[in-house]
Amino acid sequence: VITRVSLIIVGMNFLLNKKKWSPPRVSERVNHRQSARLGRTVKLSCPVESDPPPLIMWTKDGRNIHSGWTRFKVLQAALRIKEVETDDAGTYICKATNGFGSVNVNYTLIVIGRCTKNYLKSIFVRPRFTEPAKMRKRVIARPEGSSVRLKCTASGNPRPDIVWLKDSRPLVDEDSGAGGEGRKKKWTLILKNLLPEHSGKYTCQVSNRAGEINATYKVEVIQRTNCKPILTGTHPVNTTVDYGGSTSFQCKVRSDVKPVIQWLKRLDPGDENKFNSTLEVGDDRFVVLPAGEVWSRPDGSYLNKLLITRAKEDDAGMYICLGANTMGYNFRSAFLTVLPDRKTLLDFVPAAPPPSLLWPVIIGIPAGVAFILCTALLWFCRSKRSCSSSSSSSSALPAAQRLPVASRERACPALPPPSANGDKDCHSYEDYVAHQQLLLAQAGTGLATKVYPKIYTDIHTHTHSHVDGKVHQHQHIHYQC
Repeated sequence: VITRVSLIIVGMNFLLNKKKWSPPRVSERVNHRQSARLGRTVKLSCPVESDPPPLIMWTKDGRNIHSGWTRFKVLQAALRIKEVETDDAGTYICKATNGFGSVNVNYTLIVIGRCTKNYLKSIFVRPRFTEPAKMRKRVIARPEGSSVRLKCTASGNPRPDIVWLKDSRPLVDEDSGAGGEGRKKKWTLILKNLLPEHSGKYTCQVSNRAGEINATYKVEVIQRTNCKPILTGTHPVNTTVDYGGSTSFQCKVRSDVKPVIQWLKRLDPGDENKFNSTLEVGDDRFVVLPAGEVWSRPDGSYLNKLLITRAKEDDAGMYICLGANTMGYNFRSAFLTVLPDRKTLLDFVPAAPPPSLLWPVIIGIPAGVAFILCTALLWFCRSKRSCSSSSSSSSALPAAQRLPVASRERACPALPPPSANGDKDCHSYEDYVAHQQLLLAQAGTGLATKVYPKIYTDIHTHTHSHVDGKVHQHQHIHYQC
């Protein structure tokens, strides 16, 4: 009884304390109209609760707020904006979502400016770089003829201006080779077709009424030397592709001038006749494959790719990327492995016999076994019956045709008794000789048989009946030594 009462109490507590899943809902009243002053920090709350906890996402004027917005910080249940600017005014939405629904909390943010002299400094925001991670590499080396991009993305209030200097002198578009970029590339300096005279220190000065910041890059233009191409990186590398699939090899070559990049494939013996032209290198023959476009990279290297589509067995083998210019050539090889076609493998699997052949096999094998067992049983019964008939015919002979008992006893005269100290079934050689002489003396009677030293004796009679009615009876006496 106590156990049942305990279970009932536990069940009631479970039902009373069981959590109910629910969609997100606003837990407290909010003021949808918020205001903030320039340069200050504002915090917009998102009082939402649900079970399970919701996923919070903030948007401003329809754009998602993410980690790239450096002055914006998404907290657990709020959005914090530091150093508010005029452009921060707008509509903010906090959207809370879980698996059972969603709810929005809307805000309209108004940015208020200050016109008094005491707050003049808070009206303006000092410039700052918004992408410092892209400005970490300040020393850049590029080969002659390549290009380089220098970035100084910044923000501030009012919107700052940027001026580029080279070796502390203003840089004009003709010197930079970046003419015609416009405001779209305002924060980026592009130097094209680098020459040795482009080497130097490039400084970006970003300023507005609140202050000024700057960053300096050192660019080194490396003069090209006349040498043969160099294959950089690890490509091409050994590749495996499924039958009928697609893959590619790529080759990266560094050269002072634009090189010629060509792909070769080694031919198997006997495949030379399949192609109109081949190249002989040592003991091997190669076929020249169609080459794609050679791309120039910003670091001064050149890239080319070989695309293999609908791979088949003939595509497997060794491929060579050959880079050449007027000073020489260089190459690197890789192997392509094409996996077997799965459809071909399935063709080698023996087909299952048709259903019409299964029933004869299922019925025939047990029937054959049963026939063999019945034949063996019938033969065994006939053998046993013939043995029984022989025994009965022997016992049915008339008494006149049977060998007299006395004659049977005389036919096997008793041996002398064994010596006291010997075995009961063994006799001495003298006893054996005397017994043989006794048998020879009785030879005239025709009843004596050959006698051996008696150890184990077995006497049985065979009776044979012939077709003409004659009956022969034989008595066998066996002595075993």
